[in-house]
Amino acid sequence: MTSWYSLGAGVLLAAALTACGGDSSDDNPAAGGEQVKTPDSLRLSFLSRYESGSFDTSAAEIPAYDAASQRLFVVNAEQGVLDVLDMSDPAKPLLIGSMGVEEIAAGAVVNSVAVKNGLVAIAVQAATKTDNGFAALYRADDLSLLGSVEVGAQPDMIIFTPDSSKVLTANEGEPSDDYQIDPPGSISIIDISNPQDPQVSTAGFSAFDADTLRSMGVRIYGPGADVAMDLEPEYIALSADGKTAWVTLQENNALAKVNIDTATVTDILPLGEIDRSVEGFGIDASDDDEEINIQTWDGVVGLYLPDAIHAYSAGGSTYLVTANEGDARAWGEDNDAYWGSEGEGCVGDASQGFVEEFRVKHLVHASGFDRRCGDDLPPQLRELAAGALLDPAVFDYCGASAGDPGDCREDDVLGRLNITWTMGYKTDAAGAPVMYNDAGLVDPAGTRMMYDTLYSYGGRSFSIRDENGNLVFDSGDAIEQFLASDECRLGTNRSIACQDYFNSGHDEINAMDSRSDAKGPEPEGLTIGAIGDKTFLFLALERMGGILVYDITDPQQPQRLDYLNSRNFWGGGGDGEDIEDLIDDGLLAESDVGAVVGDLGPEGLVFIAAADSPNGMPLLVVGNEVSGTTAIYLVETLFDEE
Repeated sequence: MTSWYSLGAGVLLAAALTACGGDSSDDNPAAGGEQVKTPDSLRLSFLSRYESGSFDTSAAEIPAYDAASQRLFVVNAEQGVLDVLDMSDPAKPLLIGSMGVEEIAAGAVVNSVAVKNGLVAIAVQAATKTDNGFAALYRADDLSLLGSVEVGAQPDMIIFTPDSSKVLTANEGEPSDDYQIDPPGSISIIDISNPQDPQVSTAGFSAFDADTLRSMGVRIYGPGADVAMDLEPEYIALSADGKTAWVTLQENNALAKVNIDTATVTDILPLGEIDRSVEGFGIDASDDDEEINIQTWDGVVGLYLPDAIHAYSAGGSTYLVTANEGDARAWGEDNDAYWGSEGEGCVGDASQGFVEEFRVKHLVHASGFDRRCGDDLPPQLRELAAGALLDPAVFDYCGASAGDPGDCREDDVLGRLNITWTMGYKTDAAGAPVMYNDAGLVDPAGTRMMYDTLYSYGGRSFSIRDENGNLVFDSGDAIEQFLASDECRLGTNRSIACQDYFNSGHDEINAMDSRSDAKGPEPEGLTIGAIGDKTFLFLALERMGGILVYDITDPQQPQRLDYLNSRNFWGGGGDGEDIEDLIDDGLLAESDVGAVVGDLGPEGLVFIAAADSPNGMPLLVVGNEVSGTTAIYLVETLFDEE
């Protein structure tokens, strides 16, 4: 029997199984957009929120909506359950109950959800995340289990095909924290024509060669470097005809292209990199200069590393939209055995984890790597060399010379920037690092590598690509430039200057510029919706918060229309540096975070068309993992005066 919490006996969700429902996973709303007057623009306004009362525990992540029952299904990762909200009055969302998946497997938890045509599809993670998970199908009217099937390890996203005949899961297959177990990533294609007996086929990566992928620019770099284990599917987009899927391989900076009928990965598409030396693609690289400083940087590139992806049709072609969040592999961070100590000769146990992130200032310090021994020195890096240099031919602009990084490693220049140490150094024909002596001369007996490129995390942007992964548009530094502008305002009443909290974190107070050294505002989640003849993008910024709205009808020339950030509290109220301090000091109750502070850490989004909306107006629903709130916004259609 389905597990329910805080739900009275006999309560049923009143929706017919065959009724037409909403679907947070519909990747091609433009194909069947409602026949309504096409707006000239859109504007978001805050309507309401449901508050879980839990802070920074991922109590609200992925929402999905069923129009027939007017219910919202929200992944509550803190509890491992699916919260079910009554949305019949979107101004007052109410919790009906919370649904667990213990009947699928002991200790199993809800990872993702999609809803379509009266079916609720759930991606179920096993109690041990490296074990195979499940896809489960429930009725939307009474949430009775119809059927389930085993899929790959850690199914992280689930989606219906447009004709509702199948569901797909992206089985991420992350390693265990100590990297002792690393299951293969895969995509499961599940035939649900008979929901009581779902049939699964698996699209895997065993046919691909690691060296070939690396030569194409795909990142295959984890311990062991087996292709199937190294590729980690994150998010799925579908073509309008349901024949093709595109799957983000976030850490690998690539997309997988999948033939759904044959359950075959037909191609792996490298995404390339952003040249941060080009005007319009700069970044603010320091969190320590106490100012907004967006500029270009020779020798610095950005890896797109996208999270969410959606597809839409324009001019008879399919286009893919990605939120270029950025993500580093960081496993074993809390494992002392991985880091080692000075007493152990500064040799950590490389088999106990894998951390690829390192600051520039530590990478090129004159004293070498061992000064970070026992702190944050990855043993895999130490195995390569005892220190590193910057190529003076590239980094002379910030003072680098043959054996000295000059001012490049200063905190207000590039020193604070987080990069991956796994790439960017000069190599020989065999791929091994060329060694240099302390004076910066090539020396086989030397102990230092030389970096001519610094690879930072995330595009800090969104991209539009064609169906073969070719870049059509990238927003470059436009998001950071907007957040730094006089035009940008924060709060539900748009009264707070974004500049005062530029690149803030989602759990901080009195913070400004604190995320510039990492991934900036971190575009993570997105959804798209069609109104009339136009297609609109809703893009969530994980760290700074808020939702950006774009008209992407012309994929080559997206137009920013609006930005709404429903976080209302940004500073003051104590000496602490983050919201957790306010809670610990008794200045803020955890249960009041949503009401007092607002929405923090947006992740999953669902657009609800006017035809499916309980109040007859288009809505946007956002799950906010840090504040544990589910926010509901009105999508106001605007028309130019005639």
